[in-house]
Amino acid sequence: MTVTEEQMRCDKALFQCIVAERNENQIVGFATFFFTYYSWSGKALYLDDLYVQETFRKNGIGKKLLFEVIEAARKQECKKLRWQVSKWNANAMAFYKKIGAAIDETEINCELPLHS
Repeated sequence: MTVTEEQMRCDKALFQCIVAERNENQIVGFATFFFTYYSWSGKALYLDDLYVQETFRKNGIGKKLLFEVIEAARKQECKKLRWQVSKWNANAMAFYKKIGAAIDETEINCELPLHS
C-alpha cells in the first residue's frame, strides 16, 4: 500500500468510505468505493476495498459494510456493482457467491503505473 492518509484526505472528492467502529474511535473495518461508467452497461459503483480486521471477522461486519455499499449504488440508480477479488482469497469468493455475486474468471486486469 503506497497511499498515505494525507493523500487520501487530498483526494477525498474522488471516493467515498464507510467505516465500522467498535467504539467511537476504533475503526475495525471499512469499504471504499467510487462511481464509474461502463460503456456496455452504464453507471456503476466500483467497490475498491472491503476490509475487516482479522480479529473482528465472522461477526457480520463485512456483510453490513457490503450491503451499505449496495444500498448506495441502488440510491444512485447504478446498473451494477463491480469489484475485484484475488484468486487466492477463497473465503472472500465464497462470501461473495453466497450473496449472489458472479465471479468472472474471463477478465484479466491491466495496470499501467503513471508515476515517474
